[in-house]
Amino acid sequence: MDDLLLVLVVAVALGFDYVNGFHDAANSIATVVSTRVLSPRAAVIWAAFFNFAAFLVFGDAVAATIANDVVVQDVLSIGMIFAGLVGAIIWNLITFVFGLPTSSSHALVGGMAGAAVAKAGFGVLIADGLRKIGVFIVLSPLIGLAMGLLLTLLIFWVFHRTRSTERLNQGFRIGQLFSAAAFSLGHGANDAQKTMGIILALLIAS
Repeated sequence: MDDLLLVLVVAVALGFDYVNGFHDAANSIATVVSTRVLSPRAAVIWAAFFNFAAFLVFGDAVAATIANDVVVQDVLSIGMIFAGLVGAIIWNLITFVFGLPTSSSHALVGGMAGAAVAKAGFGVLIADGLRKIGVFIVLSPLIGLAMGLLLTLLIFWVFHRTRSTERLNQGFRIGQLFSAAAFSLGHGANDAQKTMGIILALLIAS
């Protein structure tokens, strides 16, 4: 019976990954599809490959953080993790329906922390781990904004004298393949690993 429950909750964790995928992963292919560099089908395959390969490049540090640094491991149980996953999935679906930008990191960490508090109180939260996650949830979009601004200004400065528009566009079409691949690698190294962390927590709990 316990093994069946474990398999079912792993399936729910993969369901969260699926919801996270259509919620977030489309961002990495939006540009290459809208500019017709790749067809939607080819773009999905392109993004999926680099999302999957990310752990080979960046390791599994994010997965370890989710499994070990959010709540005390003694409180982990299959039921608690199930409740956290369902809460995160529902939040992602609500924000998807209303077209609201949100972070699956917020949803998953909040779901796990909330389920742990409901089970055993606030003392089971790991303050250092939550503080580290919280700081980078705030910093990462700000750093992305600043880097995007600087790179855009750099590109304008480097190419503003280029006279051959057709040649320039061809170069940027190739560049978009690299940017989509890099975005997918980043997504795979971060968001995709969260489900790995949840499955690791499930194995610890069982």
